[in-house]
Formats: sequence, structure tokens, C-alpha cells
Amino acid sequence: MKARPKSKGSSFPDTSAANAVKLDLFDYSLPDELIAAHPPDKRDGGRLLVLNPQSGQVEHRHIADLAQCLLPGSLLVANNTRVIRARLRGRRPTGGAVEVLLVRELVTGDDHCRWIVLTRANKPMREGDQIHLEDITGVVREKRDQGEAVIECDVASKTLLGYAAAHGEIPLPPYIRRDPVPSDAARYQTIFAAQDGSVAAPTAGLHFTPELIARLKARDIEIAFVTLHVGPGTFRPIAVDDTDDHEMDAEAFDIGQETVAAICKAKTEGRRVIAIGTTVTRALEGAYAENSALQTGAGTTDLFIAPGFEFKVIDGLLTNFHLPRSTLLCLVAALAGRERILAAYQEAVTHRYRFYSYGDAMLILPE
Repeated sequence: MKARPKSKGSSFPDTSAANAVKLDLFDYSLPDELIAAHPPDKRDGGRLLVLNPQSGQVEHRHIADLAQCLLPGSLLVANNTRVIRARLRGRRPTGGAVEVLLVRELVTGDDHCRWIVLTRANKPMREGDQIHLEDITGVVREKRDQGEAVIECDVASKTLLGYAAAHGEIPLPPYIRRDPVPSDAARYQTIFAAQDGSVAAPTAGLHFTPELIARLKARDIEIAFVTLHVGPGTFRPIAVDDTDDHEMDAEAFDIGQETVAAICKAKTEGRRVIAIGTTVTRALEGAYAENSALQTGAGTTDLFIAPGFEFKVIDGLLTNFHLPRSTLLCLVAALAGRERILAAYQEAVTHRYRFYSYGDAMLILPE
């Protein structure tokens, strides 16, 4: 789904110039040592760069200060997806090792299921090849683009996910160049996690603690929830020169009636709606784009948000720092303006912020 032109009435700067969708304009230099390989000692122990997009003014704070950075009455919306142990290690009938990453369920029955997966083996997998996961057998039924395949297993999805929970690994992002350790099972999971289905964490939510939530509630700041199951496409680089030609992977979301009611009430009363992360942003804006209104229900979104997009639901965003030339960097640039985002990123590099999933965060506020 393509982004729509920004209206003149938006409270954010207009970034819809024709050359704003050229991928090389979403690049920046990042020293490798600033990529966080491990989480901070405390979830809310990271740093927070606060950006006012209208003025470009930057303030250096800490995650623990979040409540003081938001207006009383603001509504935060978090993603309550849970990261599954999606990385499985299997074998070919000949004994060769095969790594399987579960991406998305397609169908399940009493004695079978089909999943979109990513596979890695010494020899490429072909249609008809078998993969053995102890007592579970999968057969490659279809090869797809971007390294994906469809496998059919001889058990229901519930059984496959039970096997994954017992024997699988948390799939850390590719830029964390180390093997998972036991603590990742908890730290690469938000305290909101309730709905199984993601292969990557909604990382802006990793900063929250019960103590931080208590401070937010003390300032009459509400928290509502959506579910968007994050797929591996969140790490996939844009492979075209013009972002308008990029196609996003579809991701499943679910928005409940309580959340829709809370957002509509906040909008009616003129209170700010702040998304906790780009996944929440895509769920809410994708749902709105489908129906020209925010409605309750489940669906999928392939919405690509880039400069020129007209935000209809969110007013601000709490988010981690994102990879150069990525769809997520395009999203934050659409909200705050490309030049101001890149200037803020340079400020973060200068001040030695920690980047990516286990790193520090940025709060983008409306005017």
C-alpha cells in the first residue's frame, strides 16, 4: 500500500517533495561499536532523545523520565505481541542440518499445518524436500521470493508451536552478532507480551517496567494495546533506489474495541495519542487506511509509511533508533521530517547513544 500525500493541515512539517523518496537520502554513518549487543542493566535504564519536529530542538533525557516528557492525559498505545521461539534446528532425511525460522501461519487442521518460513541449509531447499524436527516432519510445498518457503507439517500448529516453545530459540536480529543467551528469553520480550506470533520484538516496548508504568499513571497517562505480529521483513533492507517502488511484507494485526474507544475519546478531547513503536504506528495507520476510519477487528497491513504520508491516528511516537536505508527510518522521517530526523540521529551518534533493538530511544512529540 502506498503512502498518501500529506494534508496542509498536518501538525508535522511537510516532507513530500519529489526527491524525498530517494533511498540514498535515508542514509547515515554509524560506528559499529554503537550497535547495542546487549540490553541495559535495567529496562528503563536507557537514554531518551526527545525531538520536537517543528523546531528541531533536541533534549537529552532518560527513559525513566518519560512521564515528565508527556502531557498529562496523553494516551500511549503499546503492542502486546509475544516473540515466539521461532528458530528451529532440524535435519534432512540424509542428516544434513536445516535451520527453519517460522514466519506466519497459513492454515492449520487437526493433523497438519502450513507455515511461511525462512530456511537455511548447506544446499538450497527445493519443493518436495523434507525437514525432520524430531517427531515432526515438514515438507517444502512452495518456494517464494525473499528466501521464503511454505512448509506443511504433519501436526497442527498448536503442536508445532509447543515444540518451538520447548526446543526453539529466540530469533535475535541479524545485527546482534552473537548467539542467544538464556537472559534473552526475557529481555527480548516486553512486559506487555500476551499474544504469541512475532519473530521480532516491538523494541520500543522493551523499555517499560512496572515502576515506569506507575509513574505514567500518576500523571494520568493511559496505556492501551494493539497486537501486530512482527515479521522478518522489519529487518529486510530496501532493495530499490526509489522507496515508492518498495513493497512491504504483510503483517497481521488485531485492534480491540477498548483501544478504539480509548483512541476516539482521546481524539475527541484533544489529548495526544502516542504510539509505542513503529509496529503500533503501522497497525493503527494501516487499519485506518483500509477503512478511512479506525475500526475494531483483525486484519493484515502492508502499509509502507514514507515522507508524504498523512498520519490520521497517532500524534507522536516513542521509538528506538533504526537502520540506515530502512523502512522504519522512512517511517520516522515521515512523522518528523527527513532532515530533522537525520540531524537528530547525528546528535545521537555524537553523544554515543546505543542503537537498534537493545539500544536507547527517541521520543518524537507533536507541536
